[in-house]
Amino acid sequence: MPTPPITEVAPRTWIVQPSWVNAACFETDEGLVLVDAGQATDAERIHSAVRSVTAAPLHTVIFTHGHVDHAFGLWGFLDAGERPRIVAHENVVPRFRRYARTAGYNTAANARQFSVDPATVPWPRDDAHFVWPDLTYTDALVLTIGGEEFHLHHARGETDDATWVWVPGRRTLACGDFWFNVSPNCGNPQKVQRYPEAWADAADAMAALGAEILLPGHSLHQTGVDHIRHLFTVQAEYLRTIVDQTLTGLNAGLTHDEIVAALEIPAHLAAEPSLQPRYDRPEFVARNLIRQYGGWWNGRAADLMPAPAPAWTAEIVALAGGVAPVVARARVLADPAAPDHDLALACHLAEWAVTAAPDDPDARACAAAVFGARAAAEPSLMGIGIYGAAARQAGSRPD
Repeated sequence: MPTPPITEVAPRTWIVQPSWVNAACFETDEGLVLVDAGQATDAERIHSAVRSVTAAPLHTVIFTHGHVDHAFGLWGFLDAGERPRIVAHENVVPRFRRYARTAGYNTAANARQFSVDPATVPWPRDDAHFVWPDLTYTDALVLTIGGEEFHLHHARGETDDATWVWVPGRRTLACGDFWFNVSPNCGNPQKVQRYPEAWADAADAMAALGAEILLPGHSLHQTGVDHIRHLFTVQAEYLRTIVDQTLTGLNAGLTHDEIVAALEIPAHLAAEPSLQPRYDRPEFVARNLIRQYGGWWNGRAADLMPAPAPAWTAEIVALAGGVAPVVARARVLADPAAPDHDLALACHLAEWAVTAAPDDPDARACAAAVFGARAAAEPSLMGIGIYGAAARQAGSRPD
C-alpha cells in the first residue's frame, strides 16, 4: 500500500493527508500528539505515513469532534499495539451513542450526501466500533506533553462537540472542521443542528491568536499570520451576515422560503475564494438557523398537517390534464434554450408527476433528466448529492 502524503510544515510538525481528510502530528520529547485520526478506511495509511517519518511512541490523540471522518481511523496504531491516551470534548461521548442509535439513517444520509453506494459507508453500530475518550473536558483544557503546552478550546460550530487546538510554542493551530477551503459546513440539510453564531465567535478567537501555521481538518495547510487572520475574519463576517438576515426575516414575520429568497451575501464575501459554496451553501445555513430559532413549520398552513404527497400531487396532475402536460412543461422549463427556463420550477413539476404516477415511464424519465440537470448545475456537494439521488431513484424504478 503506497504511503500517503505527509508534509513536515515545521520542525517535528506534520500534516497527514491520506484522503480528503487530514490529521495533524506533533512530535514532542515525550511522544507523538495526533490531532484527529481520519476515517476507518484511512487507518492503515495514516499509520504508515506517520511511521515513515518518526518512530516516536503515540502518546496522545485529540479528537477535534466525533465525526466518522475524524475519529475512526486510529485502528492502524491500535492494531500495532499502541495505546495512546484519547482526549475529546465531553459531547463526543453522547455523539457516539447517538450514532449507534441512528446507524441506519446516517448510512443512508451519508451515501446520499457523497453519492456513494450505502454498502460502502462503514457506519459504526455498537460500542466496539468506537474508540472512546479516556479524558474529556467541558470548556478548555491545557495538556503538557514533553514540556510543551497544547491548548484545547471547545466551541460549537459544525458540531456541538468541537475542539480547536492551539500549540503556542509552535505558533500552530489545528482547527478541525472550523476552517477548510470552502464556505462553512453550517447548514447541512440532512444532519443535526449546526451553530453559525458560536462558529463566528470561535473564528474571531482563532483570528486573534497570531497563528503562523494552520492545520485544517480538510484541504491544504495555510501559513502566514495575516493570511490566517484574514481567513477567519471573513469567515466570521460571512456567518454573521447570514445570521443577521435570517433573524431579521423571522422577526419580520417572513416565511422560511421568503427569508431564503431574500438572502444576499455581500459582494466582497461572495468573491472570497475560501467562501465558495462548493460543499454547503448560504441558503442551507439560513434554513438551519430557522430550525434553531423558529421551529420546523414553514409558515404555510396546509403544510402543518398535509395530505399525503401522492394524493395532492395526483389532484394537481389531474387538474393539469394528466401526466403528459405536466411532464411536457417540466421539460420545457428545464431546457436552457427556453425563454422561460427555470430549473428549480422544473424540478417541482417533475416531482409532482413522478409522485402522482410513480409507475409512469415518461414521468420517471422526466424526473431523472430534470434532477440530473439540476445536479449538474449545482455547485454544492450537498445539493449535488440530493439531486443526484433523486435522479437515480427516478431512473431506477422498473418499467
